[in-house]
Amino acid sequence: MKPIEDVKSISYLKAHTYKLIKDISENQGTVVITQNGEAKVTLQDIKVYEQTQNSIALLKILALSSRNIKEGQTKTAKKAFSDLYKRINKSS
Repeated sequence: MKPIEDVKSISYLKAHTYKLIKDISENQGTVVITQNGEAKVTLQDIKVYEQTQNSIALLKILALSSRNIKEGQTKTAKKAFSDLYKRINKSS
């Protein structure tokens, strides 16, 4: 996991919005914004945000798959493809 790269106050954000956004975009970084000395929000490059969301989605799929295996909710690849072909042909 990437450590927090930068911490800035909300007053810094207000005074340097353009520069801060430019720096975050160019460096694909993350900045924590504080208010009254307490971390409140993060600003993050959109590419980093999307990568994080994709990673979370994959982890959820893995967790669900592991649970299904433990509960015995599995089928062979042959059966899975057979069911899939039936669904496709049914909807055509």
